[in-house]
Amino acid sequence: MADYIVRATAGDHQIRAFAATTRELVEQARQAHNTSPVATAALGRLLTAGSMMGVMMKGDEDLLTLKIQGSGPIEGLTVTADSKGDVKGYAYNPGVMLPPSQAGKLDVGGAVGEGVLSVIKDIGMKEPYVGQTILVGGEIAEDLTYYYAASEQTPSSVALGVLMNKDNTVKQAGGFIIQLLPGASETMIESLEKKLGEITSITELLDQGNTPEMILEHILGEFGLEMMEHKTTRFHCNCDKARVEKALISIGKKELQEMIDEGKSIEVNCHFCNKNYEFTIEDLNRLRDKS
Repeated sequence: MADYIVRATAGDHQIRAFAATTRELVEQARQAHNTSPVATAALGRLLTAGSMMGVMMKGDEDLLTLKIQGSGPIEGLTVTADSKGDVKGYAYNPGVMLPPSQAGKLDVGGAVGEGVLSVIKDIGMKEPYVGQTILVGGEIAEDLTYYYAASEQTPSSVALGVLMNKDNTVKQAGGFIIQLLPGASETMIESLEKKLGEITSITELLDQGNTPEMILEHILGEFGLEMMEHKTTRFHCNCDKARVEKALISIGKKELQEMIDEGKSIEVNCHFCNKNYEFTIEDLNRLRDKS
């Protein structure tokens, strides 16, 4: 099943909701970056969140960046998403290995540690919007729930999960974001909190064969759930050799000449998809003449 996101509303538009299945894109990220199981889980959760938060944006050119900088051995994570469902990202230390948590799960909180979550929205204004909050546990879903409450004053429930196979490939990945909009009644809030409290694991629901629609129906069915949109999401990087050439030209003639003087080809790596681009001395001469 291809990865996708559903957007829905409930409670006479007092609740908005997003749910996603992202197994393929998280597996693609794992292969691209050769991530360890705990790094796959951490990056997969942030990619899933980024995909849903990206499609919340309105403009075709709008861009969202989620950045986690932590004290744990993974050091940090960066994810970028657009409003079309494309998402990409990387872990600063993709090979991090940790023993399981006390609950016997992948210790994402231990890998991330204490630190800061930054949410950067580039929506075509002079300056991008930047919201920052402290990490409240490093498990990512809780950190985003806290971000929405503290930075955007939007009561939210965020669930994110990645389930691994024994061979360390991705078995399931997905999540949901459910938000209360202004005017939600106390009765609705209490009922919703009770329903959310019954959910133990998003990956368990997916592994039982539940689709994003079924998960939202399970949580919000009694509130008059209405599906609004179904959007494909994928791990996709828009880097290419022409973009990398522009970046090299921008560093200037002097630096390019120094590379040429070393007398050997250079390799430029894209952080987001781990693709390498080789530039020969002949290429560097051409770029120096263009700069």
